[in-house]
Parts: sequence; C-alpha cells; structure tokens
Amino acid sequence: MKRLRERVAALESAQQTAVRPGHHRVRAFFSALLIVVGCVLAPLSVVAAWAAQEVGNTDRYVATVAPIAANGDVQNAVANRVTDAVMQHIDLNTLLEGVAPADRPRLTAALGKLGGALENALKSFVHDKAKQVVASDRFQTFWTDANRKIHSSVDKALTGSGGGAVKLTDNAVQIDLAPVIDQVKERLVADGLTAAGKIPEVHTQFTIVKSDDIGKLKTGFRLLQLAGFWLPVLAILLVAAGVLLALRRRRALVAAALGVAFATLVLGLGLTVFRAVYLDALPPSASQPAAGAVYDALVRLMRTTIRMVVVLGIVVALAAWLTGPGRRAALVRQLWHSGIRSVRSTADHYGMRTGPVGPWIHRYRRWIVWALVAVALVVYLVWSYPTAWVVVGIALALLLAFAIVDFLDEDPAADITRTGASE
Repeated sequence: MKRLRERVAALESAQQTAVRPGHHRVRAFFSALLIVVGCVLAPLSVVAAWAAQEVGNTDRYVATVAPIAANGDVQNAVANRVTDAVMQHIDLNTLLEGVAPADRPRLTAALGKLGGALENALKSFVHDKAKQVVASDRFQTFWTDANRKIHSSVDKALTGSGGGAVKLTDNAVQIDLAPVIDQVKERLVADGLTAAGKIPEVHTQFTIVKSDDIGKLKTGFRLLQLAGFWLPVLAILLVAAGVLLALRRRRALVAAALGVAFATLVLGLGLTVFRAVYLDALPPSASQPAAGAVYDALVRLMRTTIRMVVVLGIVVALAAWLTGPGRRAALVRQLWHSGIRSVRSTADHYGMRTGPVGPWIHRYRRWIVWALVAVALVVYLVWSYPTAWVVVGIALALLLAFAIVDFLDEDPAADITRTGASE
C-alpha cells in the first residue's frame, strides 16, 4: 500500500512537471507584456502630468513663466523688438521739425555727412531706454499679467481647448508690447526727445510659443491633458500587475523599475533633442537665446519630474535587489548588520541598555519595518511636487530609521545566552 501511494505521488509529480512549463510560459509572457506596456506609458504619464499641471493650470503656468521676465536674453530680445518698433516712427527729419525753417537746409546738409552715425546713436539711445523699461518692476508686472491673460492662448495652441481673447497667429502665441512701447516713449520725452511724444500707438508682438507642428499635435496633446492623473495610475497598475504575475517577482520588480527609469530617461533626452530642433526651426528674426530661455522655463517641471522618476526607479530597483537572496545582496546586508552590531557592542560595553524597548522591537520588528515603509510612501505621495532630491532624502531617512531599528533590536533569548556564557 505504501509503495502504491509513492507510485501515485510520483505520477502526479510527473504530470505537474509536464503541465507547468506551458503554464509558466503563459504567465511569463503576460507578465512581460504588462511590464513593457507600463514602461511605455511611463514617459507618456510624465507628459500627461505636465499637461494637466502646467498647461491646464493658470496659476502654475504664471508661476513658471514669471521669472522669465528677469532673464537677460529675454529682456534684450524685448528691448530690441521695442527699439525697432520705435525707430520706425523716429528719423532725423522728424527731429528737424523743431528747428527754424530758415536754418533747416543748412542743418540738413550738415547732417547728411553724419546721418548714419547720428541714426546709430539715436537707436542706441532708444535701446538704452527700452532696456531700462524691461529691467524695471513695471515690466515684471506687465509680463506676469500678460501671461495670465494669454494662458488660454497657450492652452488653446497646445490642446485646442480654452477660449477668450486668443492671440494665436500662424501657430504662435504672442504678447502685445504696446504698453512697453508707451513706457519707452514716456522716458524718451522725459529725457529731452520730445519728438517721441508724437509717435502713434504702436503694436508689436513678442512670441512666446511658435511651431508649425502645433496643429498636428493638438489632438494627441489634448488627450494627454485629459488623461492627466489617470494615465500615471494606469502605468503603475500595469507594472504592478506584471510584477505580481511574474514567476520571480523580485527580479521582475528590478527589471520593471529599471525599465520605467530608462523609458523616462529617453523622454528627457528627447526634450533636449527637440529643443535644438525647435530653435533651428525659428525664423532668422527670432532671438534663439530668448526662445531657449522660454522653452527651458516651460519644460522645467517636466524635466524635474523626469529626474524624479529616474531616481525613484533606481531606488526601487536597488531596494528590491538588496532584499533579495542573491549572494552579493546577502553580503551587503551582512556588512550592514555587522557594522550596526559593532556599534551596539560598543554601546553595551559602556553600559547602554535598551530596557523593554529592545525586546518589544524584536517582537514586532516586521510590522515596524513595514510601517516605516508605509510612512515613507505616504510622505512621497502627499508631497506636492516631489523632486529627485526629495526621493533621495526619503530613501536616506528610511535607511536611517532601519538602522535605528536594527540598533535597538534586542533578542531576549540571545541576551540570556550571552549572560549565561559570561557567568
């Protein structure tokens, strides 16, 4: 009878062995598929979050572009645009209007030899006044208010949504510099150039966003903006499902975390490449340094998110590897525990005792560790705009908490054994 049961058990084991490989292959396939799809959605999730937080939020957009007004390249580009607009309405003949009619022919003949130099000097004078205006607090206020008003234009340019007075011309979102020109005219008149007071109201545009491909990108960008919060959640759920379905979950978690980090890093490299392409496609009249400053400001939040996701993926992969059964991981853990035990032995030598805290921590150590991990996760989730340094800080704080738990952990049985041996 015993031999028969052994025979049946052997047959069942052989049958399970025959069926298991196919089952394992199916699980492995779907696990890999879910993880790959999640990794592909990771960079799209970063763009979706940026579209919802940056383009779809007026206050966030204004907070992003407001510092651009203090950028030297942008100020110089605005001053150049204002100077060109003003100089179109001021020439040497206009300045002769205040001269007596009898003296004009003689003065005109004299100016004929110096006309070019005087015109350059006049242009430099106007440019200096324009620079003073764009460097003032009034320009900062104008820039902020103007960008708040045209935010709907940026939203419409990139997503096709939004309304109001949209200043969208030739796939470009622009700011009307007429108020700045009026301030320059006031300064010119105050400094003696009374002819500037006769300049009519001048409208000239400063481009914030321009691309011939905006129309082609509207639909996709609008979908990403609508996805907003849900696309990152979907990416996380797909990766988690793939890891849970995997045969070797720890190894799958390491691969998934590194895959998400790599895919997001590719997006960061794409932003750098697109920046060069975008600037090269600008017309010759545009200021590339100013356009680069505006581009960098608009994608700063996205780049911050990219760095955060890359660091988070590396931290998760490293944590999964260090807690695994691998020989090198076990060596690292052994060195960690040995170092803490050495510190604890030194503390014991000098009479430091944990009292009832040590045995209590030893009893509930697993729960304490998971509670610390949960706290770190909650801190990360409630952080408004976590950066890469925030992730590093949370990871280091968690490591410190683990070290304290390991230091305070005291096994009562081991303590009794040490006491008996010493006696």
